[in-house]
Amino acid sequence: MKILEVANLRVSFPITGGVFARKVAEVRAVDGVSFELEQGETLGLVGESGCGKSTVGRAIVNILRAMVYGVEVSGSIVYHHGKGSVDLAQLGREKMRPYRPDIQMIFQDPYSSLNPRMTVEQIVEEPLKIHTHSTSKERKDRVNWLLGKVGLTSEQANRYPHEFSGGQRQRIGIARALATNPRIVIADEPVSALDVSIQAQVVNLMQDLQDEFGLSYIFIAHDLSVVRHISDRIAVMYLGNLVEIGPGESIYRNPMHPYSRALLSAVPRPDPDGARDRRIRLSGDVPNPIHKPSGCAFRTRCPIAKASCAEDVPPLAFKDGRWVACPWV
Repeated sequence: MKILEVANLRVSFPITGGVFARKVAEVRAVDGVSFELEQGETLGLVGESGCGKSTVGRAIVNILRAMVYGVEVSGSIVYHHGKGSVDLAQLGREKMRPYRPDIQMIFQDPYSSLNPRMTVEQIVEEPLKIHTHSTSKERKDRVNWLLGKVGLTSEQANRYPHEFSGGQRQRIGIARALATNPRIVIADEPVSALDVSIQAQVVNLMQDLQDEFGLSYIFIAHDLSVVRHISDRIAVMYLGNLVEIGPGESIYRNPMHPYSRALLSAVPRPDPDGARDRRIRLSGDVPNPIHKPSGCAFRTRCPIAKASCAEDVPPLAFKDGRWVACPWV
């Protein structure tokens, strides 16, 4: 059962200049992205830094307009809930409020995403104060229960974020995201700031919580090896566009799009000598998003590009059990 449908999502950030700060250009951070999310599924969204992954997540949570003045969001983000369906992209701040408990976000940096002046109890309790009518005792009990679920204790509730390690802080962020019983959780690179030894613990915790509460995840990351272990499907992004989307294991074992192959070849392997032979080195640099190449954005670095690739943006076509935006594979 589909819980979320994103269709032709576009996000443009203005670039201003001059004395009156007029708009002189724009960055098309997301340029026509479409995908679906099933109930209880984990969709891994991967790509290089700056490709638009986090912007997609923030657009779904509908916080971009509050973060950046003049940002333009178009397309549809249809959320299917118990009483029907609603296009989140069309909602303002007040009309979005009833749906915020259902769609929560885990942020990338566990050091800056927690208020240093609030105790753990206050941090996890805040969504309950905003979105529920529960009593003080009910909120306190809920906070202690949530902390237990993420591997912390009620004795730690009165401590401040600086008293915890990075992994523990991310657990606090997860507890806060789960406070309102969400149906969808956007995890924006939740383990990239953590030590490798802690990453597996956090990923395993998220999988356990998903099994217990039936959560649907959009797991944003640039590390394909992390995404492989948690994702049912993987969507690969490059410069604001989806280039491949399909079952996680199939994309990991046999990527079809040239960019997916290059991204996967960079994943660390146990055999360093063999990994060096398999590494695909792309020519050139990532193009400036203000002046994206015409047609396929990847064509300037693609080893199989043809002259026709400069004409139109290739649509996603169904091939071999997945969707691929390249006519030459």
